[in-house]
Order: sequence, then structure tokens, then C-alpha cells
Amino acid sequence: MTTCVHTFKCCGQRIALDVPSGAVHVLSELAFEMLQRIAPPLAPECPASLRYELAKYDSTSVSEAYQELYSLYKDGLLFSEDVEYEMPPSGVVKSMCLHVSHDCNMRCKYCFADAGEYSRGRKLMSLETGKKALDFLFEKSGKIHNLEVDMFGGEPLLNFDVVRELVAYGRQRERELGKKIAFTITTNGALLDDEAIDFINSEFSNVVLSIDGRREVNDRMRTFVDGSGTYDTILPKFKKLVERRGDRDWYVRGTFTRENLDFAADVIALADEGFDQISIEPVVLDESDPLAIRREDLPRIFKEYDRLAREMIRRYRQGRPFNFFHFMIDLDEGPCVYKRCKGCGSGNEYVAVTPDGDIFPCHQFVEFMPMKMGNVHDGSFDTEMQRKFAGQSILTIPECRECWAKYYCGGGCAANNYKYKGAVETPYEINCELERKRVECALAIKAATAEYDEQDA
Repeated sequence: MTTCVHTFKCCGQRIALDVPSGAVHVLSELAFEMLQRIAPPLAPECPASLRYELAKYDSTSVSEAYQELYSLYKDGLLFSEDVEYEMPPSGVVKSMCLHVSHDCNMRCKYCFADAGEYSRGRKLMSLETGKKALDFLFEKSGKIHNLEVDMFGGEPLLNFDVVRELVAYGRQRERELGKKIAFTITTNGALLDDEAIDFINSEFSNVVLSIDGRREVNDRMRTFVDGSGTYDTILPKFKKLVERRGDRDWYVRGTFTRENLDFAADVIALADEGFDQISIEPVVLDESDPLAIRREDLPRIFKEYDRLAREMIRRYRQGRPFNFFHFMIDLDEGPCVYKRCKGCGSGNEYVAVTPDGDIFPCHQFVEFMPMKMGNVHDGSFDTEMQRKFAGQSILTIPECRECWAKYYCGGGCAANNYKYKGAVETPYEINCELERKRVECALAIKAATAEYDEQDA
């Protein structure tokens, strides 16, 4: 058993996270300094040596601060012990990324999928392959009732007729089998029209709308085939879709590269356009690429996360909040222990299927043929690879076991690990550092907005 308390300062607050219990404490200057000097087991009374070390504070304040920390310790909310947890075997697949299109009508400069081709040529998924993929999901899901299917590309609306027919087939099969599919779709928006918008809003439980933020940033990175910008084409279409969508889930999703390390401005620009569900994520590229994030960029990126966190707190207090995907943490009813240890479930409960019917651990593995798990046409499926993915978690990776952010990260992105480190079980350090900073900002936002709500009440 291990104990871990992570202390940090962010957005003008002093915060302590008790890692095993997940308890978050906002501390006074004295309590914050005291916490740096104590370790379990704690004695009921403040040690004389600690009083001496904190002599610049008056004795009564030191005693009161110590008793507050001791009370948290006795309640299991400070220096709590980590729980040993054995990962249960899976053997089921409940989520699928369906590559209905390996083609795209845009030429985004940072595209990890090689303009939708995944280095394997342009191709659209046939209805037959799509049906076999859904049948594979129904079969491999076992007794699981709720399933997820993401229509992905390239640009899936290039194959819109097949998308509609696959949704209809899925609805038919879910009724026959007593299951339920939550369909999602990721689109660049160029082909959205009233028909597509109405269909998506009727049938898809979530929609991911790809845009990079400010017009100048978006149009530098996300162009049509002829090199022209896409912002003015897609923005009004996204606004129309969101306006008609009601209370169903959606979010705009962008990418920042080394050319726009001031990405907080892109998040704010999207919020100013009326989008309140936003994700701007770091680019996934080989470090030799000019657009790739490098270690020397981290201090600048950390400042941007701080800037964004402060702006989110300010707007929350003004009554115009927005959500930022990487700052979304549920401290009350978050993921179960299994999800906290496992993350996204790629290669285990989640797979991707290409237009040829090839099965991969997730959409980001598709370009790596050694990671092919099988094919829906011949019924092959590498259960040994699935077991390896199922057995991997923060409990089996030494670097993750010792990381204070492990229960918010789930071990990071296996595909990024494979791409950058050559092994799914070897964490990519830059991603780890980015995640730790994002968690600090997220906790600071939670603390600041909770304090504001208490004062307002």
C-alpha cells in the first residue's frame, strides 16, 4: 500500500489532492506550507519540531491548522492508502470506430491519417463491410446491452448513403437482439446540409465538429483540396446544427500545433462564437515534423492552460460558462475504479474497423499494420492481443503507478505510446506532463467555482 498527496498552486489557490481517495483540499498559506513538512502516520498533537519550523506563524494558528489536517487524515481524506485492485478480464467489445471513409475533402496540414488515406489509398466502406462490422460488434459484446459506434474517416459524409443505411441496419439489429447502439459521428462540416443535419440530430447521440478556432489559425491548417480556407464554409453550418440539436450532446474539436501555441485564444474565440462545448487538443505528429509539440514548448503550453483556466473561472462567475474537454473532471460521481485504471479501453473493449474490414485497436492504430487484430470478413480476431490490452493498466505500468495523476489519466493514449515510444505500455513523457498540468487546472477550476457557488448561496 502507498500513500500520495500532491500539492500545487494554480489560479491563485493552494490545493492538495489526496490521490487514493480523490479528495481535493483548498488550503491556507500556513496549511499548505505545513503539508510540505509532515508525513504519515500523524500524531494527534502538533509536534514541537513542526511548531519550531513554522515559528513565523503564531502558535495558535499552527495548532489549529494542524488539527484541521489531522482531522482530514483520521477521516481517510489525507494520506489515505492506495487500494490494490486486480483488473478483471474483459473479452467483450462494446465500442467501435467505423471508418466509413478513407477519403477526405480537406487537406489538414497536421492530419495523422494522411488526408484520410491512412497511407493505404482512398476508399469508401461498402454497406456489406459495414454490416459485417456491426454484426461483429453485436457478437463480441456478449451480454453488454449498451453499445457505441462512431462513424469516422477521413470524412464520413463522403459516404453518407452508407452511413444512413448502416444506422438503419443497426436499429433493426438492436431491436432483434435487445441491445442499444449510441451512434456518434465526427465531421469536418463541409458537406453538412439540412438533410444531413436533420439526420444527424435525429439519430446520433453525440457529434464531433472539427474546427481549429480562430479563422486565421483554422484556414492555415484546415484547407480544402485547392488550398482555400474552410472557416467561412463550416462555421455557419456548425452553428445551424448546434441550434437545431437541442439538448443532445455535441462538441467542437480542434488541434493546436507548434504554430499556435497560444491556443487558449482559439478556445476563447470558439466560445465567443457561441460554442460552449469545446476541445482543442495537442497535435499527434512525429517529433521531427515542424508542427509537432516539443519538450521546450511545454512551459509556453502550461501558461496557456493557466490562462484558459483563469478565463473559464471568470466567465463562470459572469454567468456565461463553457466546458473545455481536457478540464472536465467529475469529483462526485466520476468513473468507476475499472475505468480510472484502464482509460479508453482501446484494443480491448474498443476497436476500429477499416473500409477493408480490418480490425485495429483504435482509429489511431490503423496506419500500423503490425497492430492489425483481424478482419470482419473472415471472422478472424486476435484474442491474445485483446488479452494483452485488457491486462494493461495504470497498475501494470511502473511509471503510472507512481504518478499522482494516474486516476484521471487511465494510463494515457496507447496509440501515442506506440507511435512515439514503440510500445503501448511505455508512456510518452510529453503527453504525461501535459496531462498532469491539465488535471491541476481542472482541479483549480472546480475549487474556484465551488467556492464561488458557496459564497453566492
